[in-house]
Amino acid sequence: MSTHQSKSSFSEKSTPMAFRDTVKRAEQLVETSMKGNDASHDAPHVWRVRDLALSLAREEGLSSNPDSMEIVELAALLHDVGDYKYLRDPSEEKLVENFLEEEGIAESKKIKILSIIKGMGFKDELAGVGNQEFPPEFGVVQDADRLDAIGAIGIARCFTFGGNRNRVLHDPAIQSRLDLSKEHYMKKEEQTTVNHFHEKLLKLKDLMKTKFAR
Repeated sequence: MSTHQSKSSFSEKSTPMAFRDTVKRAEQLVETSMKGNDASHDAPHVWRVRDLALSLAREEGLSSNPDSMEIVELAALLHDVGDYKYLRDPSEEKLVENFLEEEGIAESKKIKILSIIKGMGFKDELAGVGNQEFPPEFGVVQDADRLDAIGAIGIARCFTFGGNRNRVLHDPAIQSRLDLSKEHYMKKEEQTTVNHFHEKLLKLKDLMKTKFAR
């Protein structure tokens, strides 16, 4: 029996030990694929989001469903792998999908994990994804990522990202952009670091999905 088949044998209802092995390999993928990123989107950011997501999931009553907790943990761990802001090669866009397939993750879980990752970004909220109905796992992972984008850590991450991209810190002549579209928002060179607070970060508290994040 091949390794892929062996992993698939527990995909629908994996044992706790088998799932922890998958988590370890996911952590290794995070460390390898995000190694060259600046500190605003590095492995420690992912560890914080994972911890926050699991905490929110427990507060939201998801801990009684092992499948939900597995979906939350893997989506949180993998949410920034292959992020468009850091792509070094087009093949990196498939890193998460390939990983889930190699691990033999059940199709139903894989679909949920991928949909969370693909829909949780602020750019997707601008495109209207955030206004659609979403499963509880989506809300806790998205909120966890957003909680790490505000407060002292969020401020530090914002200035770190701006400095890494040689972004203008502040220019009174450059106004913050109103009524942003997804496409316009993704044009990072049009932003200043201070404007990013007005265009995104200061809005996040009102966009939280879960009671405990709010």
